[in-house]
Amino acid sequence: MNILILGGTGFVGSALVERLVRRHGGAGGRIVVPSRRPQRAAALRTLPTVEVVGADVHDEVQLLRLVAHCDVVINLVAILHGSAAAFERVHVALPASLARACAGTGVRRVLHVSALGVAPDAPSRYLRSKAAGEALLRAADLDLTVLRPSVIFGARDRFLNLFARLQAFAPLVPLAGATSTYQPVWVEDVAEALARSLEDPATIGQTYECAGPRCYTLAELVRLAGRWSGHPRPVLPVPAVIGRLQAALMALAPGEPLLSCDNLDSMKVPNVASGTLPGLQALGIAPAALEAVAPAYLGPSRAEVRLEAWRALARRR
Repeated sequence: MNILILGGTGFVGSALVERLVRRHGGAGGRIVVPSRRPQRAAALRTLPTVEVVGADVHDEVQLLRLVAHCDVVINLVAILHGSAAAFERVHVALPASLARACAGTGVRRVLHVSALGVAPDAPSRYLRSKAAGEALLRAADLDLTVLRPSVIFGARDRFLNLFARLQAFAPLVPLAGATSTYQPVWVEDVAEALARSLEDPATIGQTYECAGPRCYTLAELVRLAGRWSGHPRPVLPVPAVIGRLQAALMALAPGEPLLSCDNLDSMKVPNVASGTLPGLQALGIAPAALEAVAPAYLGPSRAEVRLEAWRALARRR
């Protein structure tokens, strides 16, 4: 089986590629990972059966060529920040191009990673565009499985590592959306869910909510990141108006912003499992607790990992 992984060089993608190599590395077939900057995927290149190729998946001709040589497509491509046009390009136009490429090549099996809280009338561009991308793939004649994760944590995340890094030098943390709620899920559990969905035809047509065993407010998560990293700082919730001003100012700085107004709009929707759709347990996965994983990689001895995540966020890598 030849597997095409769009977004395979990212946080979730790297975990998934490594897992698939461990499970299927000796069974033949290839794992193809396209990237506009293949030189940044040196670690993946060393894995057996993995082929990192230079390509722009947003170019429909290149995408068609990639899909034509695979049996399964896994789409992990997503952005958290950007203009309306950027969200449209990544979350809507790319799934539409993927559906056309599959139709043109006869490839039917597609796994797509979306997000909790997506809806056509959601308050943020991120959630609305994600919903539109899902709808396009559902309308196509595909053997589709959709995963909707909550915020994803792991050794190279840009979430808990970011808050740990901030508390290493900030005397306190002014926090917009402090009461917003999340149900964090471990990156390895998401990767396992994708691998099991790939292997089990019964997952075709299903949507799975990928969430951890416990819900937290954002303020609780920030405090935990500070405590586990050895730099606990007071968390100061800020009013919504101040938070939007803070986000607007951050948007003016170079590089990817730490917070955007669209992020604040997404926070209006609880980032937790609805309970109306199957979860990780339906795939036979007992989700790992945040407390069982995060202290090990947020500890003071892992400061270099947080620095790497910070550099990636600032586009310095």
